Amino acid sequence: MEILELIQANLLTPIILFFLFGIIAARIKSDLKIPEAISEFLPIYLLAAIGLHGGIEMRNTGFENMLIPMFVAIGLSLLFTLNHYQILRRLGKFNIFDSYALASTYGAVGAVHFSVGLSFLKNQGVSSEGYIAAILAVLEPLAFILAIFMTNMAVSKQIKAKKQSFSDDDTEIDVGLNQTKTKLSKVLHESITGKAIVILLGSIVIGYIIGKDGFEPIKIVFDDMFTGAIVIFMIEMGIIAGQRLDDIKKVGIFLTGFAILIPLFNGIIGVLVSTALGLSIGGAVMFGLLMASASFIAAPAVLRHAIPQAKPSLYITSALGITFPFNIIVTLPILFTISTLMHTGEGTIDLFNYITEVFS
Repeated sequence: MEILELIQANLLTPIILFFLFGIIAARIKSDLKIPEAISEFLPIYLLAAIGLHGGIEMRNTGFENMLIPMFVAIGLSLLFTLNHYQILRRLGKFNIFDSYALASTYGAVGAVHFSVGLSFLKNQGVSSEGYIAAILAVLEPLAFILAIFMTNMAVSKQIKAKKQSFSDDDTEIDVGLNQTKTKLSKVLHESITGKAIVILLGSIVIGYIIGKDGFEPIKIVFDDMFTGAIVIFMIEMGIIAGQRLDDIKKVGIFLTGFAILIPLFNGIIGVLVSTALGLSIGGAVMFGLLMASASFIAAPAVLRHAIPQAKPSLYITSALGITFPFNIIVTLPILFTISTLMHTGEGTIDLFNYITEVFS
């Protein structure tokens, strides 16, 4: 199937249609909203379902089989985060704090992206390596920790330069240093003990323990109802995205382009690398989606405390208002097509022509 046909078919799936419905509801200023209790429950449910499947898959395939893909994913995540910073700082001319906040947002991974990706593959009749859920759990806090560490280093460098210029007021400078820097230990604790990571890791362990037979009695809840839960969640995501459409003009042309092209580039690299590692068609798509996704749930919670100088309007709006819709509508079909061609060997892959065709 050609990419444009796949994108068109993807647009007509319940998940995308309900996401667009949420956007429309927000734009016409409807009072439609998902009850708060359900809004808090659905992410926990989705992460639990993902974790259970991941744990079962890890038990079936063996923990050792995921080590190489996991270490490669960690390396790529760190590399991408540093690359994002350089692009944003040097080309985008953003300040240090916004650059690192945006870099970590796009270096981190999105559990909502992951959920939509699993449903997309299910519609295509394709499965993926379940242990990628464990990689999701490992990558979630990684980019934030790196960004905060680098931010602290940059702040320390600035403060030391000021101390050399104003040596008579060292006490005030030291106070400024303590107020500006963020303790990595605190951020690490908050990231690891956050409810998203706890429920995901806990579900992976439980899935590993119970195995396929133990999962059977709860299959109707955590498998058969999975797509339906995503649909409801997509209504809320659409409403939030629709409410932020007016903020897109505030992020500027450069960040808008960054929010579209960089995730797409990262995702393609992820598919190519994971295919070389031996992952299946679906596994390569999910690996690529991890590299392409941006965090808009964990990022605000962490960055508002870790890098309070950064503007939330930039990293939330770009990730949720631009990258997320583009990824689930356009990037996913592109990654699936590339992965299919890589695995079947049907024809020569011309990425430039494919991407040009999408944007034309």
